[in-house]
Amino acid sequence: MLPLREIFGIAGYVIEAIGVLSIVVGFVLSAAWFAARLWRRAAQDAYRRFRQDLARSILLGLEFLIAGDIIRTVTVDQTLTGAAVLMLIVLIRVLLGIVLEYEIEGRWPWQHKGGKG
Repeated sequence: MLPLREIFGIAGYVIEAIGVLSIVVGFVLSAAWFAARLWRRAAQDAYRRFRQDLARSILLGLEFLIAGDIIRTVTVDQTLTGAAVLMLIVLIRVLLGIVLEYEIEGRWPWQHKGGKG
């Protein structure tokens, strides 16, 4: 029987793999939808939607990647270096999340749904 620490480590890696898979599948689907939209509509609208769809898949993947990192850092890699790396990853994810939210919604996360500015 595996020790609990190893089980949590494996779970962290599985969750991270789901995150990477989410990004890859999201990219493939976004690219396919982009090609279909490009075939039917104006290029500008197709490109805008492609960026939004891709940003959504990246955000979803980042959530899984962060969850896997948190699980591994808290249960397996209980060092100050591991915590510092996790802090940097979370900081980068927050900044990416803010930028991608602007990309998807056309407004900053702290703005009301009135539009840009």
